[in-house]
Amino acid sequence: MAPSDTYALDTTWWMVLKDLGIVAADVLRRAGLSEDLPRLPSVRLLPDEYHRFWNGMEAESGDALLPLRVCEAIRSEAFSPALFAALCSPNFITAVRRIAQYKRLIAPMRLEVSEGHDGMTLELLWTCASRPPDSLVLMELLFFVSLARMGTREAVRPVAVTTTALPSPIAPYEAFLGTSLKRGGRYQLVFDAADATRPFLTSNARMWETFEPHLRQQLAELDGAVTTSQRVRAALLEGIPSGRVSIEAIAGKLAMSKRTLQRRIESEGASYQQLLAETREALAHHYLRKTALPLAEIAFLLGFDEPNSFFRAFRAWTGGTPEEARHAR
Repeated sequence: MAPSDTYALDTTWWMVLKDLGIVAADVLRRAGLSEDLPRLPSVRLLPDEYHRFWNGMEAESGDALLPLRVCEAIRSEAFSPALFAALCSPNFITAVRRIAQYKRLIAPMRLEVSEGHDGMTLELLWTCASRPPDSLVLMELLFFVSLARMGTREAVRPVAVTTTALPSPIAPYEAFLGTSLKRGGRYQLVFDAADATRPFLTSNARMWETFEPHLRQQLAELDGAVTTSQRVRAALLEGIPSGRVSIEAIAGKLAMSKRTLQRRIESEGASYQQLLAETREALAHHYLRKTALPLAEIAFLLGFDEPNSFFRAFRAWTGGTPEEARHAR
């Protein structure tokens, strides 16, 4: 799948959820997404999944002011590619233009920036067929105001803010913006010329030059490094001690059907039973070498109904017995 079809889910979201007191696993379950996403080094979502993730956040928070809360929770010390790139900029207009260069890689939207004598206009254009959640659009609009304030350490206020649907209640949002929200046919922010060129106190040209090549590579890469087999092994490490080792249980945890999971594993030259056996064997060696647990308890932790089943499986794996492996350590 091409980069234009999927979008990187910024790892900053997990910190924001934590700060807001929202359980990430509950959001992912509600959105129908895999529970292991926070543990993956890179996550890319389809537009519909991106919107479902936000809707899951909103439902779990139960807060009509969620867009405002998210912008308040995003801090300059949080490592976000978009935020880091912007805050290294010499001024607000440069920050916005940098975000516009790769925003389409991390969200199903495009940012158009126009600059004139009177100021700067930002327009958010959604690039997917489905309509984005109104509150998600509002959060994106608020983000650029927060960005200006973080970089300049000044109470920057937009001249005008337009969106297609006004929030309720509206007063807290207008108090945050310092201006009124207008309803229209576009998603737009307008800043005066002085604020557009206002210097960023966070400017760091040397850091940007060092970091930019790596940032571009990260944003352009698809999530091809983590295979389905690796995700299954990680899910089994959590599920085996609790006895949740069926393919149906693991498929559910990874938010895919049993048939899809089997097809993806087989395309990687493996089988579910093979992955289960390999994971059990690795856990068995860990328990035997690193703990003094009785063999019967190890058998239980590996999901076997009784010790003899564990002994037979271990001999099939290694050609020896658990006792021999423990003494050989």
